[in-house]
Amino acid sequence: MLEKIETAAAAGVDWIQIREKDFSGKACAALTREALRRAAKASENKVVPTRILVNDRLDVALAENAGGVHLGEKSLPVQEAKRLVDAPRSGKDFLIGVSCHSPDAAKSAAENGADYLFFGPVFATPSKAAYGAPQGIERLAEVCRSVSIPVLAIGGVTLENASSCLDAGASGIAAIRLFQDAEDISSLVRALRKMAG
Repeated sequence: MLEKIETAAAAGVDWIQIREKDFSGKACAALTREALRRAAKASENKVVPTRILVNDRLDVALAENAGGVHLGEKSLPVQEAKRLVDAPRSGKDFLIGVSCHSPDAAKSAAENGADYLFFGPVFATPSKAAYGAPQGIERLAEVCRSVSIPVLAIGGVTLENASSCLDAGASGIAAIRLFQDAEDISSLVRALRKMAG
């Protein structure tokens, strides 16, 4: 996994999320620390280095000086996370993102101070099947129009359908399989950046 993180950072992936949900706090912190080290080294020649986000574990993200935390619908509420982040890290660049599966959840997250949203699943995907039927491009466009923060499309995003997400107003895409299965992450990132114009 760490080699994949290093490869992705070197290829120009903007954000990498640590989502080892079954790890203890100690194991998650160790993984995050090493991911941060490798991503910094691999992206040292980039203007903006790859940002490492930690899924759900605000304590680990803060302790390891990660680039942010990503909260799910059952995680700590955004406003509580912001309160905890603002006190010790005033002025630091730390993002709080939220996964949303409905327009109402997206509006609520934005109103409560989220810095960005993941919205989906836009397309069918096994990893997001628990969240119901795919939301579709029209719903993604509705969410993008209804909030003033960046929205990233997630769920079943492929190289073939990523442009439709961007055309709908998404600021970017988030994916597991797309990057995990890529034989050449650098070529994939270049193709995605070309789409984004």
